[in-house]
Amino acid sequence: MKIKRQKQAKKTISFYKYNFGFREPFQILLDGTFCQAALKNKIQIKEQMPKYLMGEVQLCTTNCVLKELESLGKELYGAKIVLQRFQTRHCSHFKDPVPASQCLISMLEETNPHHYFIATQDKELTEAVKKAVGVPLLYIILNTIVLDKPSPCSVAHVQAVQAGQLVTPEQHKSIHSMKEEKGLLGCEAEIRGKKRKRKSGNPNPLSCLKKKKKQPGVPTPKRADEEKKKRSRNRRRKAGGGETVPLQDRPDRE
Repeated sequence: MKIKRQKQAKKTISFYKYNFGFREPFQILLDGTFCQAALKNKIQIKEQMPKYLMGEVQLCTTNCVLKELESLGKELYGAKIVLQRFQTRHCSHFKDPVPASQCLISMLEETNPHHYFIATQDKELTEAVKKAVGVPLLYIILNTIVLDKPSPCSVAHVQAVQAGQLVTPEQHKSIHSMKEEKGLLGCEAEIRGKKRKRKSGNPNPLSCLKKKKKQPGVPTPKRADEEKKKRSRNRRRKAGGGETVPLQDRPDRE
């Protein structure tokens, strides 16, 4: 049974690693109800949690959770002592504390950017966590710590991203905020308004050939014809005495 439970936990952790970017050390937010259940079932949270999740963990809580345990009196004094051993994360309700469930939900924000696990036995908080996307849920049942399967909201979100969207909404928001900080949004609008120029293609290989140089003394065809014509005009014919007479000095025939 223990091996089967660890296999299921490994499968769930890999789901959150590959789809939501969870990394070690895993940050786990605990409330008083979880610590109270651990005391009753004699569970050593600090020792058993890393073994179950098969990785390094950071156990933490908030000021609102500790204040709520103080207000509940001696019944939850042991849970308060356990929680005080863990790290305390700063929340936005330092001056005006709110109920523990409300505080833990606010720590998740919209997209759980800090990759928190929630460990609780509270039913209302459990239902709220299951409606959120990308938030692993831990609880205690039958003297053992259990990592709940991915919620239907998380599974549906992953399927939607794999179906058509190349970038998750969380990544899209972060990219948009980075562009706003660097002032690139206005530049993109200007670039879209301008017409794109055609890229100049490669030159014609025939135009790159070197021109042939004319060799001196070699007559071209046209020049050779002209010389022939000139030579035919200056021909001399022989007279009766054997002397050559130019054409212009020859007597006309009657």
